[in-house]
Amino acid sequence: MAAATAVSFSGGVSLVSSFPPGRVHSSDLVHLKSTPRLTSASTDRLGGVRCGAAYPASFRLNDRRFRRGEEEGDGGAAATAENPYADADHARPEQRKSLADFLREARGFVGGDGGPPRWFSPLECGARAPGSPLLLFLPGIDGTGLGLIRHHRRLGEIFDIWCLHIPVTDRTPVQDLVKLIERTVRTENHRFPHRPIYLVGESVGACLALDIASRNPDIDLILILANPAMCFNFFMLQPLSGLLEFLPDGAPTSVEEIFGVKHGDPFTAVIDTLANESAIQRIGGGLFGDFFAASAHMPTVARIFSKDTLRWRLEMLKSASASANSHIYAVRAQTLILLSGQDQWLVNEGGIERLRQALPSCDVWNFKENGHFLFLEDSVDLVTIIKAASFYRRGKSHDFVSDYIPPTPFEFKQQIDIYRWLITATSPVMLSTLENGTLVRGLAGIPSEGPVLYVGYHNLLGMEIYPLVIQFLKERNILLRGMAHPLMFPGKRASKLPELQSFDGHRLMGSVPVSEFNFYKLLRSKSHVLLYPGGVREALHRKGEEYKLFWPEDQEFVRIASRFGAKIVPFGVVGEDDIFELVLDYDDQMKIPFLKDLIKELSNDTTSLRSGEEGELGKQDLYLPGILPKIPGRFYYYFGQPIETAGKEKELREREKAQELYLRVKAEVENCIAYLKAKRESDPYRNFLPRLLYHSSHGFSSQVPTFDL
Repeated sequence: MAAATAVSFSGGVSLVSSFPPGRVHSSDLVHLKSTPRLTSASTDRLGGVRCGAAYPASFRLNDRRFRRGEEEGDGGAAATAENPYADADHARPEQRKSLADFLREARGFVGGDGGPPRWFSPLECGARAPGSPLLLFLPGIDGTGLGLIRHHRRLGEIFDIWCLHIPVTDRTPVQDLVKLIERTVRTENHRFPHRPIYLVGESVGACLALDIASRNPDIDLILILANPAMCFNFFMLQPLSGLLEFLPDGAPTSVEEIFGVKHGDPFTAVIDTLANESAIQRIGGGLFGDFFAASAHMPTVARIFSKDTLRWRLEMLKSASASANSHIYAVRAQTLILLSGQDQWLVNEGGIERLRQALPSCDVWNFKENGHFLFLEDSVDLVTIIKAASFYRRGKSHDFVSDYIPPTPFEFKQQIDIYRWLITATSPVMLSTLENGTLVRGLAGIPSEGPVLYVGYHNLLGMEIYPLVIQFLKERNILLRGMAHPLMFPGKRASKLPELQSFDGHRLMGSVPVSEFNFYKLLRSKSHVLLYPGGVREALHRKGEEYKLFWPEDQEFVRIASRFGAKIVPFGVVGEDDIFELVLDYDDQMKIPFLKDLIKELSNDTTSLRSGEEGELGKQDLYLPGILPKIPGRFYYYFGQPIETAGKEKELREREKAQELYLRVKAEVENCIAYLKAKRESDPYRNFLPRLLYHSSHGFSSQVPTFDL
């Protein structure tokens, strides 16, 4: 075994191991990584986040810590006196390193370190949760390994992160790089056979990740590929390759002179020229144009991309791309592709589509406004992407309960911003019932401790869900785990189905695919569960069916709820008829030939997503109703008195008793709807204009009055 060489860079990187290519062993890397280093406090650990909790076990909000004050699994909304989501409207993103930090650390990486490729672990990544999976970052054409610098802190809370550094002067062939990475993957898989290994690759690194996955189909790998260069644009790249043949060997020095950077302290000079962004944009076009325009980090880039190095990296890119393409059909790993819309050099969208079709489990996330260096842009947060895509897991398969990580206040704020127009336009009224039967405005009557099951009526298109979930978090610090259609979750998708990315907010906020198994696990974890027995049939109802319940005959949710002593809260919602006018329903569309064919295609496309599901879910057809918006009225929510099931498990095993409680819950939902339909007639602020006048005089954050209770 070759001895390891410890190198400490000044810019926030822990010990780096140096081994001859092809001889790196992960056991040595782990030993080096265990050397004392700067880490966050132990309280930064996620420490077994459970979905039953109303908020994360640990996260940051403007440098303040919020932790659960009771034992894990209590499911309570009042676990601490302070609700981190209450002031989410003013939440800010966690402070991340800037591009200037990237420059500062990259400078240490290109200062003539030499040597073979090596792994390093960023200093910010020292407070991960127990059982965190390994994440190996494979760099793009720059080779520094610092491509995730803006994400290290958040990733480090849920992953064990190793980054591959390829020195500027290194000329290791692609085949040897693959062997080096593969040996690390196999060693770590041997050490932790039940944990997945994440390979996050950028451009050429994405090609290496695909090559590794094709050679190791028996290892549980998860691929996250940013702008994979296996589909790059040869038409745009060939002129650059030809240009390199004519550039003088001193090209980097010439670039420094162009930007007015003097020898001696080049980094300081670069910082002084940051203001001259227009000049950077004019000169730094082409392959690295967006990179130059964003950070103006000459001459560090000039050192990274000297003539010889750039020429070698372009050849490496071609070799890695060819190898990955030749083995693509052997890849079995779960894959997420992050595709930039403004990358015209290394990404070919037609090739990406072929790649998606070739991989058995692949989803594509589109970032239309972003450039090639996706991970260095402000609008991209890799942890949020992983969470929203349901791509985080610590075992052989994704567990929607134990692997779920609640949103941070800023992620919650982003969801509020998306639906702020709906909340502002409808000024939702929420009523709840106290234990003594008193009806009050607000959610004071909602039980604090789980498990709690909320059973209600699904409005047209499910528009009532967004204000509901948001208000529960803001007012009571309760995260509702909604049982949702499998269409909203990863799986092999046909072209007619909506893009998976359009449902990322639902998954981020805790939605779970509807199934008895998931329902059972949620209640066992003492969660607050949102269930609509009418499902798609209610949300996509026909004309004249407003506020009509379409519940199945099966009362299984009653028996499962009683098994865990869950409280059942029936509730009703009205207001859909004040928001939309349904003009083209299912029956109308089935009379129009091309729409009828489209509905049949959608039904066939969702069959694979619904595999294993029986009963009403398997009979529900999807269609897009034709609607006309109205001048918005109001949404009204009425939560009835909680129904206790604790101590009734034996009693409710009997079908007759379970059916009796089932019908009681259904009747309570209907009563809630009837009450709201009658009382809203006396609401002086039911119409939009009176509410607008009230907001104009009291502020748009004020709560608009309603009818007398």
